[in-house]
Amino acid sequence: MKDVVIKLFTSKKCPNCPIAKKIVEKVAKEMKVKVLEIDITKEPEEALMHQVVSTPSIAINDETIFFGEIPKEEKLKEEIRKAMG
Repeated sequence: MKDVVIKLFTSKKCPNCPIAKKIVEKVAKEMKVKVLEIDITKEPEEALMHQVVSTPSIAINDETIFFGEIPKEEKLKEEIRKAMG
C-alpha cells in the first residue's frame, strides 16, 4: 500500500474552504493519510503546478482530483483508495 498525501488548496476569501477542510481532515484521519493545506496566495507556484485556479481544490499524490469544489466524502475516500493501490 502506497503512502498518500492530500494537498488541499485554499485561500482566505474562499467561503467553501472551511467546509472542504472539515471533510478532508475527517476522511484523512479515518484513512490515516497526511494532509497539507496550501494557501494559493502564499504558494502560487504550487497551485500552478497542479493547475489550480479556484479553491477549494484537492490533489491526491500530486494528481488534482477536485477543482474548485467541496468533495463528497465517499468520492474522496474512493479516490484515496485508488491512490493507495
